[in-house]
Amino acid sequence: MENPLSETKPAPAYATIADLETQIGASLRQLRLERNLEQATLADRAGIGLRSLQRLELGQGSTTHTLLSVLRALGREEWLKTVAPVATINPLTMPRTAQPRRRARKAR
Repeated sequence: MENPLSETKPAPAYATIADLETQIGASLRQLRLERNLEQATLADRAGIGLRSLQRLELGQGSTTHTLLSVLRALGREEWLKTVAPVATINPLTMPRTAQPRRRARKAR
């Protein structure tokens, strides 16, 4: 009989943080190219250095400030809303008189 605790976990979509950085950088580069912007132009619009943008696109480490500046310059701030979506139900706003749900019983 198999032990359910011995099951292997599925591999994450990105094996390392470096893989994730590379993917984000490639996505930003693709978006820049789709908008027909040169790196120098985007860096200027974002208010960052050219080398900072190059490092971001190559996934070679970057600051949050650089990422946010580039997202704003590309008009993609709404992407940040997907990082931490707002909860639709807040237990603190529920009335205290609300009864917990019970399991439905099968009619006999």
